[in-house]
Amino acid sequence: MAAIATVPNYTPSLWVRLCHAIPRLDLTLQTRNSVFTPDSWEYQQTLLVLSSFSAIALVLSLLVVLSFLIHYCCCRRGEGGRDAEEEEEDDDASGGHGYSGRKGQGICCVTWVSVTAVTLCCVAIGIGFYGNSEANDGMYQLTSSFLTANYTLASIDLLVSDTVAGLQQSVSGPLTSMEEVFGGHKPALVPTRSCRRLSERVVSLLSNLTLGRGLIPTADGFYRANGSESIVGALTPVPPSVAPTLSPSANSISAPFSPGWAANTLMVNEDYRWLSYVLLLLLDLVVCFFILLGLAKQARWLLILMTVLAWLALFLSWGSLGLETATVVALSDFCFDPNTFVLNSTHFNSRTSTEILDYYLTCDRKMSSPFQQILTQSQRALSSIHSHLSSLDRDALPRFPKAERSLREVQQILNATEGNFHQLVALLNCRGLNKDYVDSLKGLCYDGMEGLLFLSLYSFLSALAFTAILCSLPGAWRSFHSDSEEYEDSDSESEDPFTSHQARRQTSTGSQRGALPHFYSYQGAGWTPPFSSAPPLPTPNVSSNGNPGYENLPLSDRQSPPPSYSPSMLTGYGGSQSHSNPSHSRNLYSH
Repeated sequence: MAAIATVPNYTPSLWVRLCHAIPRLDLTLQTRNSVFTPDSWEYQQTLLVLSSFSAIALVLSLLVVLSFLIHYCCCRRGEGGRDAEEEEEDDDASGGHGYSGRKGQGICCVTWVSVTAVTLCCVAIGIGFYGNSEANDGMYQLTSSFLTANYTLASIDLLVSDTVAGLQQSVSGPLTSMEEVFGGHKPALVPTRSCRRLSERVVSLLSNLTLGRGLIPTADGFYRANGSESIVGALTPVPPSVAPTLSPSANSISAPFSPGWAANTLMVNEDYRWLSYVLLLLLDLVVCFFILLGLAKQARWLLILMTVLAWLALFLSWGSLGLETATVVALSDFCFDPNTFVLNSTHFNSRTSTEILDYYLTCDRKMSSPFQQILTQSQRALSSIHSHLSSLDRDALPRFPKAERSLREVQQILNATEGNFHQLVALLNCRGLNKDYVDSLKGLCYDGMEGLLFLSLYSFLSALAFTAILCSLPGAWRSFHSDSEEYEDSDSESEDPFTSHQARRQTSTGSQRGALPHFYSYQGAGWTPPFSSAPPLPTPNVSSNGNPGYENLPLSDRQSPPPSYSPSMLTGYGGSQSHSNPSHSRNLYSH
């Protein structure tokens, strides 16, 4: 924590501290520390143990779902014969719709469990979209900081290269010409040679101004040691999109850490990660939508298909939770003390001194720049060169006018060198690179950490929701009536294509309840004249299912064509009616 306190404008968040405080166990169940060492096998074991909890939860989910399947497949068979009579009685009370009282309550309970689980899954999907967006924002801020730091390092490389090239040009060109012009004139020759020595001194100092400790880039994208020829170009290797991809040879040294290379790699990986989570979230959303549609339409085939996809979503949810758990814990360990990892990591400090890394990571005002001595000596050398050129311009040019052109070229190169040098001093200050470092930590440890936590919550809730869905869906689709059951009785009794499905169900319901009283002997208000073209209907005005009767409806609204009667039927009908109640028949015909 002491190292973190030295980083300005950054402190580990509460979530980082909580996740960092999680106890760590290796595969032998021995306690390990929480120091971020990703290359250590002991540390990797602790992450594997934490990820294994999601595998244990997956096994428990499978056991729960399996127990419900055994209940639906085995236990319901024994209860079916015992509850047959109760279902018939409840079916009579329910109006013949096929849903008994107890069975209807079971279907309602299973359906509501499925709907509740789907609702929970939809909430988890919303959390997942938010977490995916937050993680993407954090990675975007991280890559932006890396690119800015890479631009700063590339600018340093360019300034050093231009300064060194300009001074070398002045030594080999104008200063050599001036020495030839001055010849044996010692008062003018001494300042000219002093300018040459000072220019070579500045070139030597700036050539050693590197974070790469004597490494220069080669043509194949790797680095080799070359003594004093190393320049800051070692800080910024060629990006992967430009440099050819070649395997390192035996004499090559792998490239040091480059912010530009890291930014390009992170952007590519982040694009794949973001797209993978979007596809997973869309899969969960499609499964939830079609489950609701299948429950509403009572489509058994659709629910069976969604059950298969729910199994896939269940495995993906628990698997992603294990991966997110390991990532969250590892990220919290890094964010708790990032400076310690960077300073101790050989990947970072194998090409750079610890003093330089500590200067840019902490940027403490009490610390002096590790380049202060080089910059001071270079500045003094450039000032001395400027003084010698001024004395030559004042004393030697009146006597040697041919040296004026060479002197003006040297002065022009010196002015450009001093401008580049001032920009170099500003870029080598720790504030710019340290700001990029802190911004990258905030993007990774604030937004990135928060996004991963929300994604972990999404995976956990979706796994619970799909577990409940898989437990309830088999009971739901097994309770639906298939088409063969609905039309079995109606197809055997009537083949009239004009008879509606509702009329068929009412006919089958009436047959299940028993034969109605013979309409000959019915003397109520609903009695129909013997020569009426409409068939006699039951007298109650409201049927058992709540729908109004048909005795008061015209023939065009009765959902079936009028029946036809033969003369023999009419004669028999009239004869039987006259024998049963002759007085009533005579009174009827008298009207």
